[in-house]
Amino acid sequence: MRAFRILLIVAVVLGGLFVIADRVAVGFAEDEVADRLRASEGLASTPDVSIKGFPFLTQVAGGELDDVEVGMKDYEAATGVSGQKIRIDDLSARMRGVEFTGDYSAATAATATGSATVSYDQLLKAANAETTQLPLGVTAKVTGLSDGGNGKIKVAVEVSALKEPVYLLSSVTVVDGDTVRVRADSIPSFDDIQLAAADAHSVADFEQKIEGLPGGIKLDTVQAGKSGVDITVKGSNVSLAG
Repeated sequence: MRAFRILLIVAVVLGGLFVIADRVAVGFAEDEVADRLRASEGLASTPDVSIKGFPFLTQVAGGELDDVEVGMKDYEAATGVSGQKIRIDDLSARMRGVEFTGDYSAATAATATGSATVSYDQLLKAANAETTQLPLGVTAKVTGLSDGGNGKIKVAVEVSALKEPVYLLSSVTVVDGDTVRVRADSIPSFDDIQLAAADAHSVADFEQKIEGLPGGIKLDTVQAGKSGVDITVKGSNVSLAG
């Protein structure tokens, strides 16, 4: 009986030491991946990296991590226009089946899903780049974007012939995995003037490319939210570090 108790105590102590070693190892790995991501993506701040699953050491021995979460703040994405960037306030991705090289210098996830948020101020840069010339010498320009409710964007349009802005609701969609498209749902009238559909769309409709997301992930869906557009992202064979 005494021998059994000693054996049990030893097992508990060894188990505790294994848990401690496992947690220390996963913490070190998370920091290493975060540093590599910051360097490879040129980030201004170190991202949050969380490696899920227990035990971590057995996953390492098998050469594959089950589940890794990555979060980035203020990520600067490309827009397809030289020298221009668009800021993503929050970008997070959950990566499954992460395989890494023997020297741990690179890792690739089988699949990734996540979310991103782009503020209306950032999206407005694409909308109001130019003033639109309308018939009869009237000009118009998008001056504001906000939450229109029910997944719609409320677009404020300043018209040269009017003292007050005109507001209309627009739908927002993802095109080709890298473009946010905003398109007016209805054609507004300016006092007694009814715009032709082509003129209204030329004022209010616009697109914003969001390219070069980490690891090659793509835009999936988009919906208007309170402070900006909420985007889901997805990808396969996503590079996590390297």
